[in-house]
Amino acid sequence: MSAVATQLQSADPADWPVAEGWQLLVDEFFGAASGLKLVDFLHERLKSGAVIFPPRPLRALELTPPEAVRVVILGQDPYHGRGQAEGLAFSVAPGVALPPSLRNIFKELQRDLGMPPPRFPDPGGSLVKWATHGVLLLNTCLTVEEGQPASHSGRGWEVLTDAVIRHVAHSERPVVFMLWGSHAQSKKALIDGNRHKVLTANHPSPLSALRPPVPFIGCGHFSQARAWRETQGL
Repeated sequence: MSAVATQLQSADPADWPVAEGWQLLVDEFFGAASGLKLVDFLHERLKSGAVIFPPRPLRALELTPPEAVRVVILGQDPYHGRGQAEGLAFSVAPGVALPPSLRNIFKELQRDLGMPPPRFPDPGGSLVKWATHGVLLLNTCLTVEEGQPASHSGRGWEVLTDAVIRHVAHSERPVVFMLWGSHAQSKKALIDGNRHKVLTANHPSPLSALRPPVPFIGCGHFSQARAWRETQGL
């Protein structure tokens, strides 16, 4: 894959398309102080030669319009290895070796719903089909520097992604929120648990997937989501 395909080339939000339903929210963010400050930061990091992933930070908002959201899976920040992050939480492009967290997600899907792992290399670890079928694969921070996890945390992305979570949580349609790990669970206060199904478990990372209090492996989130949506007539 070329550098153009795997890393950020521009810090201009005009180069990051989103679905029409998200456009106003995104424009408001980038027109406000926190968004302007974030863009300045990204410009400076690119100018200094930093390698930033993914190439399209707003891809989750591009592929999953607000009116289509049925499930939200919340991650922390993009993969920080070259060629991995593609703008969708936990997803990698077809043919890219599966990161350990994604392997555990597929393992739990097989355990919980009997779904075999996807064929490799295509689709491999690509979750694009999920995104185009109503699963908003959102990280709370949308860029990262090579080899430096959480390097862009606290730079402003969280203001935008909190607004996205609130927007979905305020919609009339009931939605399943899957909050994996303490960082994602810190967003629980943004969601009305009486109207939506909120599922929490440890992060699927090997460091926490089998540990208490709620191991990811065995959490049953996928079958719980399916059962709840059926009770809602969805």
